[in-house]
Amino acid sequence: MEPIFLADHLAIIDQKLIELLNGLNMEDWVKQSIAPRWTIKDIAVHLLDGNIRTLSMLRDNYYGENPENIYSYEALVKYLNELNADWVKAMKRVSPKIIVELLESTGKQYCEYINSLDPFEKSAFSVAWAGEEESLNWFHIAREYTEKWTHQQQIRLALGKENDLLEDKFHLPYLDTSMRALPFHYRNIDGKDGDLIKFSIHGISEKNWYLSWNGKQWILSNVNTDEANCEVKIKDEIAWKIFSKGIDKTTAIGQSEIIGEKRLGINIFELVAVMA
Repeated sequence: MEPIFLADHLAIIDQKLIELLNGLNMEDWVKQSIAPRWTIKDIAVHLLDGNIRTLSMLRDNYYGENPENIYSYEALVKYLNELNADWVKAMKRVSPKIIVELLESTGKQYCEYINSLDPFEKSAFSVAWAGEEESLNWFHIAREYTEKWTHQQQIRLALGKENDLLEDKFHLPYLDTSMRALPFHYRNIDGKDGDLIKFSIHGISEKNWYLSWNGKQWILSNVNTDEANCEVKIKDEIAWKIFSKGIDKTTAIGQSEIIGEKRLGINIFELVAVMA
């Protein structure tokens, strides 16, 4: 898989968010989202936190409090969840109008900073859900895109407007990044010579990815002419929910199709491409 460059996409998806939020009324802001315990307003302030934390830590080299005893992925997720909860609670007192204004102003600074990064330099943070202990900036930026895409899609789902981000120009970059977690996610699944899994995400459009066993590990590609011994077909409307823990495994499998060797295909329904 070649590097994916999404720095220019961030400003576009940010503008989509601002346009969406500017059209909400007060009843919309308090609607429950697919994210447990979070309303639309809570998700919006979480996105604002992402802008501010990136600028503070990476641009301004100001980290505030330093976490202690973060020696595992689970401990890191727990710490981040606590940070997120503290921020959302504190922002309860802030009006939607101010939130949108802050998202717009910090978003512009955020995008300027992201575009200043050399895509092939080491990132300050690794993409842990893809199993990387060190990542290059291009992957970190792509991960940032998936974060913004996912949370905006959660808002759109609550409003019944989720098809907007399922258009190819927004959706395929999200999928191309998220699917890069597959080799790490399948690391404990033993393969045999000739094993090839085809993953098809279909709906508004269709895109395929392939996971093949090379005798030692699983290799991801987006082109393969060999015959797969397992094919997994997932609707685009639920793929992102699987990758963000927005749907339970049983329900997701029931709405999808596994053709061929089920033992190979079923593991994707536990893939998580967010820090959760």
